[in-house]
Amino acid sequence: MSSVLKFYSDTDLGAIEARPFKVFNERSLEKIPQLAKLTEAQRFEMKVVASVLPFRVNEYVINELIDWSDIPADPIFQLTFPQKGMLAPESYERMAELHRRGADKAQISALAKELRDGLNPHPAGQLEMNLPRVNGEVVEGLQHKYRETVLFFPSQGQTCHSYCTFCFRWAQFVGDKDLRIASNQKDQVLGYLREHPQVTDLLVTGGDPMVMKTKNLAQYLEPLMEDDSLAHVQTVRIGTKALTFWPYRFVTDNDADELLGLLTRLVKSGRHVAIMAHYNHWRELETPIAREAIRRLRETGVEIRSQGPLLAHINDDPAVWARLWKTQVQLGIIPYYMFVERDTGARHYFEVPLAKAANIYREAMKQVSGLGRTARGPSMSAGPGKVEIQGVAEIQGEKVFVLRFIQARNPDWVQRPFFAKYDEQATWLNHLKPAFGEEKFFFEDEYEAMQAGSG
Repeated sequence: MSSVLKFYSDTDLGAIEARPFKVFNERSLEKIPQLAKLTEAQRFEMKVVASVLPFRVNEYVINELIDWSDIPADPIFQLTFPQKGMLAPESYERMAELHRRGADKAQISALAKELRDGLNPHPAGQLEMNLPRVNGEVVEGLQHKYRETVLFFPSQGQTCHSYCTFCFRWAQFVGDKDLRIASNQKDQVLGYLREHPQVTDLLVTGGDPMVMKTKNLAQYLEPLMEDDSLAHVQTVRIGTKALTFWPYRFVTDNDADELLGLLTRLVKSGRHVAIMAHYNHWRELETPIAREAIRRLRETGVEIRSQGPLLAHINDDPAVWARLWKTQVQLGIIPYYMFVERDTGARHYFEVPLAKAANIYREAMKQVSGLGRTARGPSMSAGPGKVEIQGVAEIQGEKVFVLRFIQARNPDWVQRPFFAKYDEQATWLNHLKPAFGEEKFFFEDEYEAMQAGSG
């Protein structure tokens, strides 16, 4: 096995040195030395898929996280490198044929756009229902789905240190401005927050805000500490995969200390600051630099909460989740969410039936202590809200899924249990049917009215 799997102690931390950030994308895919070990057919398949789905990976991931003796099964390889099955067979063959006959860039781009349009680029009503308006005009770069929480997409943070192959925000990275959600209009964003005192939580998201220089991030966060009209924004969340894909951001990057100073000031201002860290496998926690980044972040007073989806080919095993949560608790990270893979992009490659997901979650939970049982799930971030599968039960002779809203467009829906017929093949909320002879779930009429009103 690769040395990447060893357990690192604090005595290894002195070996950490700064390193330059070097990234590979679709155009430089063939320059990655390790890919020379693959067959020509495998490299061609990658090239075809990378023509449709975004591809970006850096040297740290390549050299430190992937076990190249276990390709293609290695979970981090599956997480970051294109695989043939990520496109439907017909879509793959159409794009492959263009490459075989040496089609020009315009033809490849046109087909790529056609195929992407069929992959549900913005699921759960993101563009139809979540965009806030002031005086009838959309406030760019914001989403406001739940009463208390506003999502902000700073334009400088709409890329990542590497791309996850399953990413539900893949549409941000394909160069299509019509699909991208982003803004650099600080005054407009802060103005919206001032006008909505019910908003207590600001989630800075992407892409990955941690690709931003600290000075760019600071322009959005410092006003929260200086402006009394923003006092109602008490929680700042920052969604990031940098703790996995580029932990040097918090340790040796030129402005790493400046970033930690910004977070420290934000905490001292009385805000609750949460780093929403995206983890998919315990392997991501094992390197010395990853652990040092976690240690330094925690010293600022921020909390690190972990979340990630359940994915075929990567982590569809209760032992993987149990080890992930145990390691996170050991390192001071709070397990927060196990998500169901969203209905977008390469979902058919990664999705796990809800029945299997519920069983994996339960079996993993049985292996951890109470501190690891803070992870909620499996949770679907669907149009009406975050729906948690609480389990499978038999009620009045009918086998059912027991469900509830963790968060919802209407707060009155939250924590209300409801029931769906058991279905071993279902992978998303819209595949489920109400149990006990009901025609609709309790929220459907109201949700349909919300959809009609947002048109």
